[in-house]
Amino acid sequence: MKFGRELASQMVQEWQEAYMDYNYLKTLLKDVLRFRQQNASSSEEISRTRSLQRRVSMYRAFSGLTSRYSTLKGSPRKNSPRKNEDEVILVSAVQGEGSESCYQTMFLRSSEEGGEYELVFFRRLDDEFNKVVKFYKNKVEEVKMEAKELSKQMDALIALRIRVDKPSLAQNYAQEMKFSSSDASGSSPATVIATVNGTKQGGLHMDVIQEIEMGTCEDEKKTEKKDSNGFRPPSLQVLDHVKINVEPDTPVSTLKNVIMSSKSDLSFSKDELRKAEEKLRQAFIEFYRKLRLLKSYCFLNMLAFSKILKKYDKITSRKASKSYLEMVDKSYLGSSDEVNRLIEKLEATFIKHFSNGNRRKGMNSLKTQVKKERHMITFFLGLFTGCSIALVVAIIVSIHGRNLLNHEGRRQYMDNIFPLYSLFGFIVLHMLMYGGNTYLWRHFRVNYPFIFGFKQGTELGYREVFLLASGLSVLTLAAVLSNLDMEMDPRTKSFKTLTELVPLGLVTVLLFITFCPFNIIYRSSRFFLIRCAWHCLCAPLYKVTLPDFFLADQLTSQVQAFRSLQFYICYYGWGNFKERSNNCPDSDVYNSFLIVVAVIPFWSRFLQCLRRSVEEKDPMQGFNGLKYLSTIVALVMRTVYDLKKGMFWKIMAASSSGVTTIFSTYWDIVIDWGLLQRNAKNPWLRDKLLVSNKAVYFVAIVFNILLRLVWMQLVLDFNEAPFLHRRAMIAVVACLEILRRGIWNFFRLENEHLNNVGKYRAFKSVPLPFNYDDDDKIV
Repeated sequence: MKFGRELASQMVQEWQEAYMDYNYLKTLLKDVLRFRQQNASSSEEISRTRSLQRRVSMYRAFSGLTSRYSTLKGSPRKNSPRKNEDEVILVSAVQGEGSESCYQTMFLRSSEEGGEYELVFFRRLDDEFNKVVKFYKNKVEEVKMEAKELSKQMDALIALRIRVDKPSLAQNYAQEMKFSSSDASGSSPATVIATVNGTKQGGLHMDVIQEIEMGTCEDEKKTEKKDSNGFRPPSLQVLDHVKINVEPDTPVSTLKNVIMSSKSDLSFSKDELRKAEEKLRQAFIEFYRKLRLLKSYCFLNMLAFSKILKKYDKITSRKASKSYLEMVDKSYLGSSDEVNRLIEKLEATFIKHFSNGNRRKGMNSLKTQVKKERHMITFFLGLFTGCSIALVVAIIVSIHGRNLLNHEGRRQYMDNIFPLYSLFGFIVLHMLMYGGNTYLWRHFRVNYPFIFGFKQGTELGYREVFLLASGLSVLTLAAVLSNLDMEMDPRTKSFKTLTELVPLGLVTVLLFITFCPFNIIYRSSRFFLIRCAWHCLCAPLYKVTLPDFFLADQLTSQVQAFRSLQFYICYYGWGNFKERSNNCPDSDVYNSFLIVVAVIPFWSRFLQCLRRSVEEKDPMQGFNGLKYLSTIVALVMRTVYDLKKGMFWKIMAASSSGVTTIFSTYWDIVIDWGLLQRNAKNPWLRDKLLVSNKAVYFVAIVFNILLRLVWMQLVLDFNEAPFLHRRAMIAVVACLEILRRGIWNFFRLENEHLNNVGKYRAFKSVPLPFNYDDDDKIV
């Protein structure tokens, strides 16, 4: 693999603009090479002259008439030694804007033919190097500040552990602190002081925090002796300045925030300690991941500079890489060791305080699990796909061979059985669209696991999604074919009950797999889906995250699937399924629930927007909520018109559907996709695009508009087409909406990814458990 592709695959995608632009620098070198190739057919006299100059320079070098030097820091002095004629560049550090220094390269051969191309190369190389150093230095300062904050959090956690698990020791320590308060009056009460070999060290470093280990009374006596010899536990007075952060991410915490405050006093309970440990554990794991990626950023950029300079030496037959790489090694990028020291301290702290000293267990928790590709998945994917195709062919042959389209029970089948199986068709189609999305996101390097907040190594790739979709399609198609065979076969025709219970058995199997507590069939992904669905159902009591409102948007495209579930309940609960008949459409309760079931996803999404507008103070979320509210009104009007007909309801349904179609289409294209920016670098699109072919975006816009107009099909009575049953027309329209949602998914996440790239947002913020009341007193 070429280094450019390897760099693109290993870089942090949200930081891609902060990496060295290797491809552009390689393009500049191609210009240098092209110029040299064009001038390769010059006269032999010029080449002889150059060879003579090389021989003279070699003679001078061996005669000791020249002395080689390099200036890496500061500008060259006036009385500097004479330059070697073979020297190509001089690299110096100069004072830049503010107090920061930057590096500049003086190209000494600019007067030669083609020297202007090489001069442009070194200017751009300096710009890239200064950009990388500046970004790395800023990120190192950020992680150093985060390390200090985590140290303060660890101080509070260790003190809380002593207070909860060793209350007697905590009381003795409090009395001891009263007697020694006069000696320590000048020190901060929240600063952890540890004495190692008689030397006092501050509490900001993680590796000097000493904790009283939990054990028996004999262990306490040993600990007291150890304390008298020099070791002291963290100051318990830190708990006087600490409160528990109450994040509004659950219904209870949300209500606490509304009624009381977002911070509560310590209760010194074991449950409180457990929650604090879990939050801090997650914060340490995320911080460790950040440090590892920052270390990788440094390594990849240094490797990139080495590669590009060696390529320059190869093209130009010069020796400029040595002096430039010496400067790189001595710069902050190559000489700084803060990240490595922080990684070592964090590992030691995590192993000691969160893994009971078990290094293997601690490192397994810190390091991200690498997802292994299994050939078995590809095998079963091909198997299930082939079986699905074979079953589809068998169903078509069965319908055609038995002339079921003209059968007298055709309308009865479409009214009673078709809605039951269409539910699985909607689910399979949505899974196929999501599988296609994951393939395209990975192809265009959209970091969808980070955006959705999946646990590292547990996210489903496109193969796994297609495997689940093909497996469900095999079950569904097999059930449809068996239903047809049992109904038409004289030997099984009498088993009416068994024939009609096949769809119900299929739903039961699907629900069992979804809620199965055993670690099979991607349990972590199933539980993640269930948790997000529960958050959508309980909106706005849970804190709204991107997976929650993204799933709610998916559910708004599955209105017919929810209505199919409602039909299941009515058909098997109150209908006469043994005779394949039901009176569901004649029930006022059923018709009322048709409206309620259709409104629930949009109402959930409206409540999520309402909560975000209040928490984030973002007026755009309020307008987004109005969009979903207008959709609810349109749904109600359309459903009422479908039930009651009449010109009045038709006008109301048409007007409300028209308004919400225009509103939703504008929001999809302009807000969710970030397109139609008139003054963008890519006219009428946006500045940055992942798909190089711009026509794809315009085609997607047209398709989105056309598929949005499907909203009008019910009002304009397109569902009464003579060649299609009404149920089939409704299913076709629902499938078109799912296709539109699949297209929307790709461009929505593309826009979210580009926003993360623009803000260098590569890590999720983990809420910390403790909040210090007065930072001035504890620093």
